[in-house]
Amino acid sequence: MAAVATANVDKLKSEVAALSQISDNEKNGFINLVSRYVSGGEAEHVEWSKIQTPTDEVVVPYDGLAPTPDDPAEIKTLLDKLVVLKLNGGLGTTMGCTGPKSVIEVRNGLTFLDLIVIQIETLNNKYGSSVPLLLMNSFNTHDDTQKIVEKYTKSNVQIHTFNQSQYPRLVVEDFSPLPSKGQTGKDGWYPPGHGDVFPSLKNSGKLDLLLSQGKEYVFVANSDNLGAVVDLKILNHLIHKKNEYCMEVTPKTLADVKGGTLISYEGRVQLLEIAQVPDAHVNEFKSIEKFKIFNTNNLWVNLNAIKRLVEADALKMEIIPNPKEVDGVKVLQLETAAGAAIRFFNHAIGINVPRSRFLPVKATSDLLLVQSDLYTLEDGFVIRNKARTNPANPTIELGPEFKKVGNFLSRFKSIPSILELDSLKVSGDVWFGAGVVLKGKVTITAKSGVKLEIPDNAVLENKEINGPEDL
Repeated sequence: MAAVATANVDKLKSEVAALSQISDNEKNGFINLVSRYVSGGEAEHVEWSKIQTPTDEVVVPYDGLAPTPDDPAEIKTLLDKLVVLKLNGGLGTTMGCTGPKSVIEVRNGLTFLDLIVIQIETLNNKYGSSVPLLLMNSFNTHDDTQKIVEKYTKSNVQIHTFNQSQYPRLVVEDFSPLPSKGQTGKDGWYPPGHGDVFPSLKNSGKLDLLLSQGKEYVFVANSDNLGAVVDLKILNHLIHKKNEYCMEVTPKTLADVKGGTLISYEGRVQLLEIAQVPDAHVNEFKSIEKFKIFNTNNLWVNLNAIKRLVEADALKMEIIPNPKEVDGVKVLQLETAAGAAIRFFNHAIGINVPRSRFLPVKATSDLLLVQSDLYTLEDGFVIRNKARTNPANPTIELGPEFKKVGNFLSRFKSIPSILELDSLKVSGDVWFGAGVVLKGKVTITAKSGVKLEIPDNAVLENKEINGPEDL
């Protein structure tokens, strides 16, 4: 088997060498990943009996962090060591958009990207600091993002963009790159997951540039997580304790049972993903009794440590095989996740942060939450309304008619008030008037072929509506 695998990789190497669309760094990175995969380097199963629950030294409670210094000059010193990096490779396709997801309007006509720039601008103005923003694009989002960032040229935030790697999709049948089969358009390629952030930062030249400017830490987060804002208490802690890596985790709810969690394993802190869990223990993994926290993908990493590990080719994260089909051809994408790198850094920790730091917008149901009166907007920060007494957000399920952002927006004359809502389930051809108030548990089902309109200023509390007669 090993001989077959080696022969395959050798053949693949010569085919990849002939691809003119990608750099030598990308070719080497790809061949490295494939070689590790065929020799069994994919998501390794862990030995269940060796898993230990991390102590408070390893996963530090947020409330236990020292307060932020009072002196603005000290805060400026902290901020001048910081870089904010947003993972901006995703398209808004699941929400019916064609461009980068970060340009979907979130609130008050402002996009994710607008909010991110306003937040950093506010910090830089307040403390006289120079925190730059880096956007890691993929080949899917690069051109659009370049055009979009031009509108921020007058802001006091320096914006850098760089691309993550572009790897060829692998044809399963004969282990050859899809582009060499004539599929040279975008479908022939894929971005290999956000674990690629570390080598791409180095290969793009941005890492050395930032180090030369005296930057020490990068705060990495998904561009669609509205809760991922700069936190001075965390930055202060890491600089003082010399932690090379920090993952923000938050208490798991039943909605997060598939999220990766932190464990202590053979003396090091490590991310445990569902793919690594032996079948017999999957239910245990999903329980919120034993594994109480999950990875928010807000990461703080020391830039010198990234340089050291990338140059030593030491970041061998678990490989996530992602099977796809392109025009009827079965292909494989090999990806890695940035969180899995935690075990390679020295003095790595988790910090158990409040849930407010995890507010991702993955679907229009999330958009409904952040556009509603449940949140307010201050200086680019989306802040939860204190009038909501329940610490949990309402659960919202919207039918396929609401899936695309355009359709979602057209079906609401205005976003309903949901301050006292526990759950909302909407299915069928439903349209909402202006000033609607939803409370308690509300289910609205339009029968097939029937258009159901919720009138202006309707107050629905603990109601099940199946037709106009129930209103």
